Amino acid sequence: MQALLDAIATVPLPTEAQRIFHGRGGLHPGAEQWVLDAYPPVWVLTSFAPATEDELTAIGAALQARWAQIAPQGEPLNWVFQHRGEALRIEGRSETRLMAGAVPDPHIVTEAGARYRVHVLRGQNHGLFLDMAAGRCWVRDYATARSQDRYGLKVLNLFAYTCAFSVVALQAGARQVVNVDMSHGAIGIGQQNHQLNGITTGAAFLPHDIFSSWGKITRSGPYGLVIVDPPSYQKGSFVATKDYARLMRRLPDLLAPGGQVLLCLNAPELGVDFLQDQMRELAPELRFVERVANPPVFADVEPDRALKVLVYQAPELEPTAQG
Repeated sequence: MQALLDAIATVPLPTEAQRIFHGRGGLHPGAEQWVLDAYPPVWVLTSFAPATEDELTAIGAALQARWAQIAPQGEPLNWVFQHRGEALRIEGRSETRLMAGAVPDPHIVTEAGARYRVHVLRGQNHGLFLDMAAGRCWVRDYATARSQDRYGLKVLNLFAYTCAFSVVALQAGARQVVNVDMSHGAIGIGQQNHQLNGITTGAAFLPHDIFSSWGKITRSGPYGLVIVDPPSYQKGSFVATKDYARLMRRLPDLLAPGGQVLLCLNAPELGVDFLQDQMRELAPELRFVERVANPPVFADVEPDRALKVLVYQAPELEPTAQG
């Protein structure tokens, strides 16, 4: 645990949502169970194994000591603890405690100029996946580069969750984003995220099961960018080992000529080969372009276990012969 305490002792005042300490990456022996995130003005400590009260007291004291050094005048320390032990994880549950201070309601955080609503006191997913920050940056850059396309960039955002990809794409000049997710609650927060950023046009929201909505999705295409960011395992919704292939088969028909797809997978037990081997078999016409690097703080002793974000591209339109 000392590595976590050392990180707290030197952390600068966070102004944006970000990971501070990533013990899960295995680069800090003895601290593998610990993760510390900042969702300003709240710190969120997560343990993936049971934690003793003595450990929590020591971490709380370290946070309080550092906060006394870096806090804006008069602002109290706010921190939350969440336990996600193996048994809880299997059941899809977590235990969350407010340890000090309070959590704003609504709780709005920023990242790279965009604003998002988060909820750190309920559930395992807080409304913004911090490990996908580089993926959002890639989408912003791609949308910026394609903003001058003749007909504008059209984006399909599958498993949209709270629609952060949509926000950055539209901020960067995309003409339209179609957001699809079966969770009405997540889509509702996604709509709020667009409002928070002053985005009033260009976004469509489909709260449907993707596998039963292909007709509507296909009719809205083709797309210059397709984003696929599913859960690795969500009973009754998506199981990567059997359902990812169903998505891959659809990609060539969804993409416009020269369009790109962002394939995402956060399943430690499935490596990059899981995606690449199936793409070669099921969508061989799409060309692998690159793997988007994760934010440095998410470095992992086994990169294949970390978040995987791969870019593929559809063939360009063949030039027509001139008579």
